[in-house]
Amino acid sequence: MKYSPQTPSVIISATHSGAGKTTVTRALLAALKARGLSVQPFKIGPDFIDPMYHSAIVGRPSINLDLWMMGEDGIREVFYRRTQGVDVAVIEGMGALFDGANGTGEGSAAHIAAILGVPVAVVIDVYGMTRTTAAIIDGIDSFDPNVEIAGFILNRCGRLGSTVHADLIRKAVGEGRWNRVLSVLCDDPALGVAERHLGLVTPYEDCAGGNSTGLDLVAKQLDVDKIFGRPLKPSTSPKEQCIEHPSQSQGLRLAVARDAAFCFYYEENLAALRAAGFEIIEFSPVAGDTLPPGTDAVYLGGGYPESFARELANNINLAEQLRRAAELGMPIYGEGGGLIYLGRSLTGFDGKTYPMSGILPIDFAMDPTYLRIHYLELTTRRDSLLGPTGTVIRGQEFHQSRVINSDLSPDFYSAIASDGRELLDGYQYKSVVASHAHIYLNSSPGAADSFVEAARRFRCSS
Repeated sequence: MKYSPQTPSVIISATHSGAGKTTVTRALLAALKARGLSVQPFKIGPDFIDPMYHSAIVGRPSINLDLWMMGEDGIREVFYRRTQGVDVAVIEGMGALFDGANGTGEGSAAHIAAILGVPVAVVIDVYGMTRTTAAIIDGIDSFDPNVEIAGFILNRCGRLGSTVHADLIRKAVGEGRWNRVLSVLCDDPALGVAERHLGLVTPYEDCAGGNSTGLDLVAKQLDVDKIFGRPLKPSTSPKEQCIEHPSQSQGLRLAVARDAAFCFYYEENLAALRAAGFEIIEFSPVAGDTLPPGTDAVYLGGGYPESFARELANNINLAEQLRRAAELGMPIYGEGGGLIYLGRSLTGFDGKTYPMSGILPIDFAMDPTYLRIHYLELTTRRDSLLGPTGTVIRGQEFHQSRVINSDLSPDFYSAIASDGRELLDGYQYKSVVASHAHIYLNSSPGAADSFVEAARRFRCSS
């Protein structure tokens, strides 16, 4: 039986990367929020930055939907759970509509649309285009019968206030196809979000990212009811929040570094850790914070430590505190940028070297010519805060950092990359575990519970 969501939902996808789906998604979220609707945003794939912009707009965590890490059942479960009690759901696609892993459709926006039974609004960049728009509409409409296409959003269609370009397209494609057009958006180069290595500038640094005048202008051009195929109004019933209920392990405190340097976290990971029994306390290494009082464990997520290396190096008190905690056996988990900060030093793109926390005897350097991007299936080779030897967990890596010197072997995980390559990966020192891989905790039943148990043992021993 085909899955059909109860909450009004739409996927925003596009003909190709750069066609405008991120701008359209953000504008749609702003338009829905302005109507007083409770909105649950999602992002297809492993990306961290787009969800941050979603959350800044609607005030609710945006949730990743990634086939490799979650599987079809996991995607359905998370989507159903997270859309309970909200008025509407918006899912931002990844890349082009039908493009998935290794030239297939696996994990694509179209694949997720078929899994969830959610219609797709396709953004077409029509700059310099008229009649070819008809071919694109016909091709997408007919390509995969398992994917419901809600219609098309024409982006970069003339200047604001002019209908000349839209009129030309309407005449070229005919009224039948024009009826498939959901909205027409003018061309506004100012709407782009600043980029840097590995993606967009994060909302921590982009002050205009959450609610710019330009975004509101695009929002006014969107026909929201047409996009969803129905009139949308705020529910009169009380909104139910998606609450993670903690287990019996009360009082265990997980310090989570969260600032411009450490901002890459899957919200489902944090939810799993809360449900397992952690109280999450956020702190900012960049701002000079030390560990919150009563910390029982530490989680250092990914991000851009290379962009804030000076600030991190200046936080001597935190580095000393972390080194002392590691020697005492506190569970500390680092991934991506968190791994780098746990290391001995970091040499940035500019060639300058800064000391890091020094827990792990590893020196890192940023390399603009180097890029590692893979999905990974990881198997632990020793007992750890993630569980017993042989714990299997999935994740992904996406970075431009190299290990240039290490007194520690990267042999904590046996890893199989999504391209079939086998390797050893990750580091372990006492109760510290760190890797370039960003893991998805719910891909390994019991991993979050094991982290909590490690924290409990540490508290009891200290």
